[in-house]
Amino acid sequence: MIGTGYVGLVSGTCFADIGHQVICVDKDKRKIEKLNASISPIYEPGLDELIKKNFISKRLSFTTNIDKAINTSDIIFICVGTPARKGSIKVDLSFVFKCTKEIFKYSKRKKIIVTKSTVPIGTGDVIEKLLKKKKKLFTVISNPEFLREGEAIRDFRYPDRIVIGSNEKKVFNIMRKLYSPLINKGSKFFTTSRRGSELIKYASNAFLATKITFINELANLCEKSGVNIEDISLGMGSDSRIGGRFLRAGPAYGGSCFPKDTKGLVSAADKFKINLSVVKSVIKSNQNRVNLLTQRVHKILGSNIKNKKISFLGVTFKPNTDDMRDSTSLKMIPYLCKKGAKVNYYDPSGEKKELRKIKNCNYRSNIKSNCNGADLVVLLTEWDEFKSIDFKKIVKNSKFKVFDLRNLYSPAEMKKNKIKYYSVGRPNSI
Repeated sequence: MIGTGYVGLVSGTCFADIGHQVICVDKDKRKIEKLNASISPIYEPGLDELIKKNFISKRLSFTTNIDKAINTSDIIFICVGTPARKGSIKVDLSFVFKCTKEIFKYSKRKKIIVTKSTVPIGTGDVIEKLLKKKKKLFTVISNPEFLREGEAIRDFRYPDRIVIGSNEKKVFNIMRKLYSPLINKGSKFFTTSRRGSELIKYASNAFLATKITFINELANLCEKSGVNIEDISLGMGSDSRIGGRFLRAGPAYGGSCFPKDTKGLVSAADKFKINLSVVKSVIKSNQNRVNLLTQRVHKILGSNIKNKKISFLGVTFKPNTDDMRDSTSLKMIPYLCKKGAKVNYYDPSGEKKELRKIKNCNYRSNIKSNCNGADLVVLLTEWDEFKSIDFKKIVKNSKFKVFDLRNLYSPAEMKKNKIKYYSVGRPNSI
């Protein structure tokens, strides 16, 4: 596994756990030192224990020696980052191509090269061209990952489907054998062309992002028309053709996948002169969502929020992860601080380096110290420990308000406790 980021580390550890010999390689010496001490550099429930178990059993190893890692392996997974280029919707594939050149440089015998990283249509073709002088040594295939942060180990063990894309059919049997412990438990093994596999990943994420954006826009309509968005979600989701997942109104989508993959899909379509107008609208609507929720803080506290104490519960883009990429908090908090508000935040995954340099923004180590004296408590991430908070006991301000971006709390209970409460897509939302 080349790359020990989220995809490489989780996939590598789980492959070891189903019986394979796995070498995870990375140029970051500190990261490899941590991993050799069985310390995961990322927050993922259950991962530390799984790393330790398979490291002790000698099925899993970590190294910075890419030459040795490549030449002692039969299958090489490319698991490096594919971020969006700064100020662009295009995908930065420089890490993938750099990795490809190193595989070319060090390989001395036949290898199957698997792109696990999310890449645009045709990336496998470019990789093949870079390897053409040693063409007979390599088979290049696509095997996208579908791991949800916070649920990644379970998603690996019980995937909805395993997608393999190759232009050479003989490789399907090898990959089927690799995944046989999962297939034997009922996972669907789906084969297609390499380009087909590359597009399936982008299309899947863009569709899920569309569902989130759709329900968020409907939430705006519900607020104006006195309808409860949760009734709409249940009514729609009960239709088996639609399904209830990803139909929860809330903040803009974020994380390592949806923002860059929707842009990456549009960029790939532009290359083929195809206008993906729906996906473009999703991207625009999601960006507007952050601004809309930020402006609602003004509606709750007034136009002048200078010296107002605002406490955030959760700042990651979703619970059970420490991932801050494209989280709504990264736009809301700097804006509020710039307007003179004093912001505290608490997140179960710890302090965030992304928020350290923001003036008037401070990390608190527990819920009580975070919320004490707040004028407004903003529930941004629905961690389990936030689900049954007794606000009356921890907020020493009789006039405080709660803005619940995840509809975690009951409006009736809040009213009973005489707490001014605002949520998303419900009657009387602001």
